Order: sequence, then structure tokens, then C-alpha cells
Amino acid sequence: MDKLVAILQLGAATLIGIVAAATLVNLVLLSSRPETISVVNAMIGQGLVIICLIALANILFRKGLKRLRAQRDAG
Repeated sequence: MDKLVAILQLGAATLIGIVAAATLVNLVLLSSRPETISVVNAMIGQGLVIICLIALANILFRKGLKRLRAQRDAG
């Protein structure tokens, strides 16, 4: 069961990393628009979302690796 949870955590970390990269691409494309207050607000919001997604992916990746290594050492 621990191995399944570890693999799911690693998969979720990968998926969240892909979403963060896609959000970063969207942020770059958004920066080419004329600057209005709504564009600036969207850029700030997306920047915050990217930071949170990277942090969550990092946590899930570390926990998944730790659990997978513990399973390998125990088994």
C-alpha cells in the first residue's frame, strides 16, 4: 500500500509540475498584452499560483521518494 501511495505522490508531483510550467507559459504570453490593471492583477495572481504549485510539487516529490525508499529498504 505504501508503494502505491508513493507512486501516486510522485505522479501528482509530476502532474503539478506540468501545470506549473503551463501556467508559466501563460504568464509569458500574458505579459505581451497591453498593461492594464486587470493584466497586472492576473500576472501577480499567476505568479503566486506558480510559486504555490512548485512548492506543493516539491513536497509531494520528497514525500514520495522518502516513502518509496523506505518501502525498498523494508522489503
